[in-house]
Order: sequence, then C-alpha cells, then structure tokens
Amino acid sequence: MQTGRTKLAASLIAVLALSAPVALPAPASKLSGSIAGYVRSVSGVPQMGATVLLFNRSERLIQQALTNERGIFGFEALKPDTYSVRITLASFMPAAKHSILVQPGMQSLLYVDLASVLSSIELVYATPGQGALMSDDWKWTLKGSAATRAVLRALPDGSTPEESQRAGLFSETRGLLNVSAGDPGSLGSTSAQADLGTAFAVATSFLGRNQLQVSGNVGYNQGETMSSAGFRTSYSRDGAGPEIAMTVQQVYLPTRPGLSLYGGAPEGIPAMRSMSLTMHDSLALTDKLRLDYGGSLDSLSFLGDLGYSNKFARLTYSLGNNSWLKVAFSSGAPPEELMSSGRGSEGDGRSGDTALAQDVAALSQLPRIALLNGHAALERSQNIEVGYEKRLSATTFNVSVYREDVSNAAMTMVAPDGAFAAADLLPDISSRSSIVDAGSYQRTGFAASVAQALGDKVIIGTSFGRGGALAMDDRASAVTTGDELRSRLQGTQRFWASARASARIPVAGTLINASYEWMNYNAIMPDHFYLTQNNYPETGLNVQLRQPLPAFPGMPGRLEATAELSNGLAQGYLPVSQGVQQVLLIQTPRSLRGGLSFIF
Repeated sequence: MQTGRTKLAASLIAVLALSAPVALPAPASKLSGSIAGYVRSVSGVPQMGATVLLFNRSERLIQQALTNERGIFGFEALKPDTYSVRITLASFMPAAKHSILVQPGMQSLLYVDLASVLSSIELVYATPGQGALMSDDWKWTLKGSAATRAVLRALPDGSTPEESQRAGLFSETRGLLNVSAGDPGSLGSTSAQADLGTAFAVATSFLGRNQLQVSGNVGYNQGETMSSAGFRTSYSRDGAGPEIAMTVQQVYLPTRPGLSLYGGAPEGIPAMRSMSLTMHDSLALTDKLRLDYGGSLDSLSFLGDLGYSNKFARLTYSLGNNSWLKVAFSSGAPPEELMSSGRGSEGDGRSGDTALAQDVAALSQLPRIALLNGHAALERSQNIEVGYEKRLSATTFNVSVYREDVSNAAMTMVAPDGAFAAADLLPDISSRSSIVDAGSYQRTGFAASVAQALGDKVIIGTSFGRGGALAMDDRASAVTTGDELRSRLQGTQRFWASARASARIPVAGTLINASYEWMNYNAIMPDHFYLTQNNYPETGLNVQLRQPLPAFPGMPGRLEATAELSNGLAQGYLPVSQGVQQVLLIQTPRSLRGGLSFIF
C-alpha cells in the first residue's frame, strides 16, 4: 500500500508540474504532449541526479534532463510522435524504454525502478490533470485517504480511467517484414534455416501493459515440392510475469535421387511437424541476485511421434563495482531466451526492433534431428556453465568455463551419390548436403573475451578459448556407413581465437559486423551456446551488412537492405574418406544470403 501512495504522490507532482498554465499554455497543450517520470531504487528510495536522455524515432538525441530531489523529471511541449528514453545513474544498471507514444493533450508517465542487476520501466498514458496510474489497487488507495478524494472528483471531462483505457485498446504497434534469398548450392545448417524466403513479425500493446507479438515464416526450400511454414505467438505483461509463446512449424525435406527414406520416391519423406510451448521469466530474488529461468514442452512428428522438454536457468549475482558472477545450466536444446542480443548485433543501436528480430530468429530454429538405424534421432545436450563479467567504462571482460554432454550430434555431410549409405543420411533442409548422426560426446572448455566501445559508432572485440572437438583416427579405410563414422570419430581438445568488429558508417548509416575465428581445422569443433556471456564465435570469416534505404514519399517506417556471408573461406571441411569419391564432414557450411527488410 505504501508503494501505491509513493507512486501516486510522484504522479501527481509530475502531472501538476507539466500541466501548470505558466509552464504549458492551454493552446499548446492541445497540440503537443509531454513525458514525465519518477525514478527510484527497487527499495522505493527516490533517486536524484539521474541522467535522462530523450531520443526521437530516428534514435537521435533531442533533449536531456536530470531528476530532482523527488526523483522526478519531465519533457514538455513534445510534438506527437514516438520517442525513446534512457536513464543512467552510477551504481545502477541503465534503463531504457522504446516506442513511447506522445499524443496531443496527453502525458506519458514512466515509473523507473533502478537496480544493480536489471532495471525496469512501467509506462502509462494519462490526460493532464487526470492523476496517477488509475489501477484498481491505486483507486482503493485514493478512496482510503480523505486528503486525496478530491482528485477523484476533479476529472476535467468526466471520463473514467476505464473509458480512457478502452479508447487506447491497441497502441505501440510495430512490425517487420523480411524478404530474402540465397545461394542454394552452399547453404546449410544442422540447427537452423536462415528463413524460408518471407518472414514477418507484428507486435502491439493492448489494454495498456499487455504485449502481444505474432510472427511467421513462409516459403520453399531447395528441392521441395510443397511449401513450408512456421508461426509463433507470444504474450507478456510489461514489467510483470513470464513471457509465454506457442510455436508451430511444418517443414518438407527436399527429395533427391538415391537419398530418400523410402526408395527415392518424391512422396517418400514425410513432413516434419513440431509444436512448442515455451515460458521464460526473470525474478529479482534480492537487490543483488537475479534468476532467469524457463523451459518448453515440445512435440515432434517425423517418422513417429516424439515428446520432450527443454529447461534452463541462470543465477546472476552482483559483486559490486560493475562486476557479476553467473551460474547457469540448460537441458535439451540451447536456450535462445538467454541470449540478450543476437549474433553480430553489436553496435546496432536499434534495440526497439530487437524483440521482432528475435521472434523471427526463433522461428528459424528447428529441432536437430538425424537418422539412426532408420529412425529419427534427436540431438540433446546437458550444459553447466560458470561465468564472470566485469565492466570498466567502455570495456567489458568475460570469462566462462563449461561442461557439456551431447547425444546424437547432428552434423552436416557432403557425400556423392552412392558414396555413403543412404539410410544414414537425412536430406538437409536448405542445401544439397545431408545430415548425419555423429554419435555422442562429452567435452569441457573455457572462453575469455574482451569488448571495447570506441565512441558510439565502433565496437571491437577479441576472444580466446579451448574446447572439445572431434577428429578422425589414422586409419586409411573408407567410411561408408554411419556406424563406421561414429566408431572413428575421437574426442580431442583444440585452442581457438577470434576477432570481431562492428561499425556504423556516419551519414550513410551502414552497419557492418565482421568476425574471424582461427583454429586447427583438422578437427570439427561443434558450436557451443554460451549461457553466461554474449560471445558466439563462428567458424572462419563472417560478414554482415545492413544498409538503410531511402523511403518512398508518404511511406511509414523504413527500408533496409541486408547481406550476410558465413564461413566465406570454407574452413572446417574435414575429409572422412579417401579415394575418388571424397566425403566431407562440415562444421559450418559456407553460405551467402541477402534480403530486404521493411520496418514500421
């Protein structure tokens, strides 16, 4: 109840300050809006001197302010548009809020809770003079206080808070549409497809704090006779409760002569259908300890029915002085929910689109399956990891150690027709290569990384580590079946090092992400999903480009052209058979892909 009164008092001060006649004349208030806020710690103490930056829809800084002794800030006479704010204060994690809608005669009220691990912002829209956040809890607080009952009778137009909420049933709607294509001769992945050709995502807020997001992925893969598709719907409540998502996918594997489950007939390979119900949430256990956790219940239909579950959790403890200790585990598939930023996203600066891009990326993740004795085998992993993070101004240091157990590892293989037993190969979804079951393995490893921001346009980084890999034994005999391959693969350890850079070119706005990983490529080192740092080394040379394009007159939103080159030097191709017909085991196939994105 005390928290309700604190928020109520802060709201009244902010509303009265920004709606006073001397500060905002009546004619201007009808043509412009304002943003006000109240900044406090998670224990409820108002924070004075916090820096508040206001950005327009183009992420350009237009105003800045400091909170007063009551923790309150405000921006007046803002033209109707969408804005973003970022709040920083020493000893706290920064807080940011995007897509804040400013409407004529309306005020956008922000309640900011700063914490040492994860800060949060709550947004509510109100008309000047209407008062505070009119939730049910706060209405009972007002009714119980004689000093504030007059506020209930002071609504200027006689409308109720419920009527105001119904007027704004849906708000902050944004969307993303991607159309892309690539070289089918070189694409391929054991874990995902970049996309099927056309992907979209739409997100909106309804009834104030409820967030609903729908995304889809539709198109044809190389060699398919029927289209594939996937759809995902996610729901969350802003600032409270878990995020819940339902994902359904249907993918047809390509058919090729001599490589089919039922004698090479076009209808021989059934569709792979999957359904997944996922949940993840974050919980502040104390001011210094935070728990991120979640899981999924999955059903897969392919050569039979498979039911399985995935689980993950991560504890983050603040050691003070911008340093954190993290302990995490996952069981099943790698948890994309723990990845706070996508690969190659450093320096992007368009975090308002991150949720949309992550939902599209989630649709690209398919179950890792291969064939084992004619039956579908699902890759599963158990991962335990401990990490440490330290931030010094614009420099971030990370160190992680892990142990991972993998069963039925699915790997990409290139084999000429007839060189390998067809019953052991599953056609790859997006290339002319195949997927083979490489068996089970256990490994340990470590990774250390450092990232340095050079201003707000350039980020450079480097990583170094050692991890478990798979190498072929010294026997010269040819490998022709899956059993022979699994018997000859041996576990080993390999060092690796990588360098990366991200830069946004001024004026043109081009975003360039590039990385290169070196290791001894006489062995295959399967990718490891790090749970305690945003370090995802990728094989060989990788380059990503995002180029903003001029919009057509009258068109809302913006256009971007994208291009991506993965493993451009074709490194990590391991021969597993000698002779005229060579069979290759591939860590990451070389791929080239480009597309056009419309973001609104």
